[in-house]
Amino acid sequence: MAKVAYFDCFSGASGDMIIGSLLDAGLDFEVLKKGLAGLDFHGYELTAEKVLRSSITATKFNVVLVEEEHEPSHESLHHHRGLSEILNIINTGNIPDNVKLKSSEIFRKLGQVEAGIHGVPLEEVHFHELGAVDTIIDIVGTVFALETLKIERVYSSPLAVGSGTVKTAHGILPVPAPATLQILANAGAPIINAPPSENPPGELLTPTGAVLITYLASGFRQPKLKLEKVGYGAGNKQFSTWPNVVRIWIGEEDDAANDDGLVLLETNIDDMNPQIYGYLMEKLFAEKAADVWFTPIQMKKNRPAIMLSVLAPSTLEGKLSEIIMKETSTLGIRSRAVSRHMAQREIIEFDSSLGRAHAKIKRFGQDILAVSPEYDDCRRLALEHNLPLHEVSRIVEIEARHYMAEHGKG
Repeated sequence: MAKVAYFDCFSGASGDMIIGSLLDAGLDFEVLKKGLAGLDFHGYELTAEKVLRSSITATKFNVVLVEEEHEPSHESLHHHRGLSEILNIINTGNIPDNVKLKSSEIFRKLGQVEAGIHGVPLEEVHFHELGAVDTIIDIVGTVFALETLKIERVYSSPLAVGSGTVKTAHGILPVPAPATLQILANAGAPIINAPPSENPPGELLTPTGAVLITYLASGFRQPKLKLEKVGYGAGNKQFSTWPNVVRIWIGEEDDAANDDGLVLLETNIDDMNPQIYGYLMEKLFAEKAADVWFTPIQMKKNRPAIMLSVLAPSTLEGKLSEIIMKETSTLGIRSRAVSRHMAQREIIEFDSSLGRAHAKIKRFGQDILAVSPEYDDCRRLALEHNLPLHEVSRIVEIEARHYMAEHGKG
């Protein structure tokens, strides 16, 4: 079983709506604020409040810009930001490495789209409203939230885009805005018309919402899941006959029931800087590869080499092959369909005698075959208590088994 999120975007999506839905589904607002405080820039406040959107209660997430007394106005957070400045803010921040990697990739995708639309080199792109502080917060905050909630996969419904026109830094533009439309085209994302009661409803899907959903989603379909939580994130607009919200479903997905087929990608490499392999692995995992591994091999002329193997859903074959081609020196990639037998998996969170911890439970039928404490939790607890890591892992495993027995899960 895997913990998944499904975004129901019947009224489009924006960055603040996505974060609002995650807060509504149980994300701790203080944890979000503390995580985003690791970014090295200031002059904003975050708020979250319950609002009504067509008789449905939803959470409205806001980024409020404030002027700091010691900060001159020309350094205001409203100024345009280049891609390199944004990436520097993200990559020098005190946030998890995986959040840095995914957030940076999302902004690069935005940059590539903007560069193509305006006919300028990538390094000369200035994001205007896309580079404003609220969009940085929306993108990094969404990635941080999904990591915090331990979401392993994301899915989405088709995306409502709206109609009419939208006012931007480049003037009045048709809906969808050019950046939004290109992001959807690049991802091959399915779209739908807006509900008919408001004509025209204006912009429903923003560039930020589009790039977040298309980057994060493993597929545009409703997964078969055991539903646990539902959340509603409110947009700014209010319509007369339908709720302007993003709806998120969170639950456990049966991997076997939702397996659309797997593909194994392999290639042999004997002429590449070994420092690249770690970065490549991170990138492949960020794009939802199921597993990545390296095998030492011997090639012609007795040259030592590495065989790269990537296991992934068949729907991601094209995307992952493109990454391998661009990031490595390979001239070709082998591909074959594979199947697998999977044990049932469950992640539990409990209070151990050393502190809060997670553990992964491996099951077959009613039998528990293994209990694996979460490494990051054990490492943190080992440092807090000045204990050997293996001792902490042993304690957490034993107490996780006791927790399962006490709660009727063992």
